[in-house]
Amino acid sequence: MKKYEFIEHTADAGVRAYGASLAEVFENCALGMVALMLDPETVGPQGRIGLEAEGSDSESLLVSWLAEILFQAETRPWAFGEFKVDEISARRVKGWGAGEPLDLARHKVRAEIKAPTYHMLELKEEAGRWMAQVIFDL
Repeated sequence: MKKYEFIEHTADAGVRAYGASLAEVFENCALGMVALMLDPETVGPQGRIGLEAEGSDSESLLVSWLAEILFQAETRPWAFGEFKVDEISARRVKGWGAGEPLDLARHKVRAEIKAPTYHMLELKEEAGRWMAQVIFDL
């Protein structure tokens, strides 16, 4: 099963992610978001950053999770290449992102994401398979 795919949207970009569980779809959505920004294959696992987010429901939790990852990537600056969700409920997620300090010589920036949006946001389970769709403001 593919982890994610890019979706086109006028003046913005999006990701449709898949997973066998809610935790896995959050991990794959984060990886897809990072892949919009840079090639995660160029990122080594030099360190981990703890990630936590809260939301009023599963959809807002996903947006908060992605916003937290963007915040960490921008303020450190950090290149992520892997994500793991350790705990998740309808309103709280806790996990980590592995990566290394951003090196513009190796990590070629593809796009700068401002924020995940609620526009066309989807998070659903069908027949034991999860799908998340997020549009990002560039």
